[in-house]
Amino acid sequence: MSEDILPITIPLAGEKDTIRLGEDLALALKAGDCLALIGDLGAGKSTLARAFIRAMADEPGLEVPSPTFTIVQTYATRIPVAHLDLYRLSDISELDELGIDEMLEDGICLIEWPEIAGEVLPPDQTITLRLTHSGEGRLAVIEAPAQQKTRLDRVFAIREFLARNGRGDAVRRFLSGDASTRAYETISTEGPDLILMDWRRPLRGAIIADGKTYAEIAHLAQDARSFVAIGNYLRNSGFRAPQILAADIDQGILLLEDLGRDGVLAPDGTPMEDRYLQSVACLAALHQAPLPDVLPVVDGSVYEVPPFDRQAMKIEVSLLAEWYLPHKRGKPLSDSEKSDYYALWDSLIDSLAGCETGLLLRDFHSPNLLWQAQNSGVRQVGLIDFQDAMIGPTAYDLASIVQDARVTIAPELQARLLSHYLERRRREPSFDEAAFHRAFAIMSAQRNCKLAGIWVRLMERDGKPGYMKHMPRTFRYLTAAFSHPELAPLRDWCLRMGMEFND
Repeated sequence: MSEDILPITIPLAGEKDTIRLGEDLALALKAGDCLALIGDLGAGKSTLARAFIRAMADEPGLEVPSPTFTIVQTYATRIPVAHLDLYRLSDISELDELGIDEMLEDGICLIEWPEIAGEVLPPDQTITLRLTHSGEGRLAVIEAPAQQKTRLDRVFAIREFLARNGRGDAVRRFLSGDASTRAYETISTEGPDLILMDWRRPLRGAIIADGKTYAEIAHLAQDARSFVAIGNYLRNSGFRAPQILAADIDQGILLLEDLGRDGVLAPDGTPMEDRYLQSVACLAALHQAPLPDVLPVVDGSVYEVPPFDRQAMKIEVSLLAEWYLPHKRGKPLSDSEKSDYYALWDSLIDSLAGCETGLLLRDFHSPNLLWQAQNSGVRQVGLIDFQDAMIGPTAYDLASIVQDARVTIAPELQARLLSHYLERRRREPSFDEAAFHRAFAIMSAQRNCKLAGIWVRLMERDGKPGYMKHMPRTFRYLTAAFSHPELAPLRDWCLRMGMEFND
């Protein structure tokens, strides 16, 4: 470890604090990390290791025997864990049979009595935690490489945030992470469970055009202010969004009401029609609500909802040209082919002039809709993941749910959902249904061109090929959008580029 990286020192008053430290470490460590536990007999190494493994498994009663005689015990937890006790090893050569390097390829090694292995443990992957007696309690001193220490500092900062808000003893468990820098935990106290949003400010990406990054051009939210502002707007407008119980905007840590895990899909992953119908009714009500402008944030600042403008739309559809088509054709597009593509989109965006605009939640689809059975009407639909909301064509969000990116929506159900939405909007004298249909087709094409590129980018750049399973569905939705006469020129261009559509 670099001498410039100061250790982390944590006082432990008793066994409860040791258990809590083990649980917090389970949130900080990732595959490839090696945790070396050093301390005399009775210092609390086994207590900490047991708490770590139980938290990683999310099983408080999990049997975690000491590996003193077996030397290694493995656990198929959220991240695989190998618990080693090297006390009985007499020579470093005996480590070869254990295969620590292989264990670290996709898992975590938790090593008690690691002194004998000090020379062979990877220095850039090893976190050393030393437990010593200190008065009536103990002291934990943690030394870690820079990358791991950043993660540890973040986890302990969240614990401090919880303590400042009266929940310092809460039990924390990993809930999920998404494709951004956001991660989520469940927070258990004496009352109902809560959700913690951990939103680290992302590093600024590569410059794409006009001195701006992709995220800046696409108006993607960079901090928690947007979530707070939009969430308050939704709740004040009568919609069901999680209450924000505490927030540290600067650090990007939010404590939220837990809306549960019951969504709009059946256990077999198919759409539940009644819940989808209520979701589009919720969307119709949202599109009739007052348009948000400048919204207050809890820290006293204000948030201006950005527009889904020409630049944002075009940077998103560029993913088809920059990722999907090179993957499909085995070579990049020429400059003239790109120029033709963007000219077509300029024309389509021009045709949106005068269409209805409103608040777009941007990802209004099954992963972000939580069913609230105890409520009635539109409040049965719990809304989450709206931090990237913009002002733009209202048809965008309807396309998001009617053509759910992660669920196959049969054409018959798509038609019923669209009809259900339109029935509610037709009651408004100013509603232009023909213009809405045109905007729906264009927004559907825009969204699915973006998604086709995203699935390839996730596979090729991020090493996540699992998303490619959504590609056939994405193209079925794109085919449906191309049936609108307004999209004929774009469809013809795509066919010339070698894309295939089934009528």
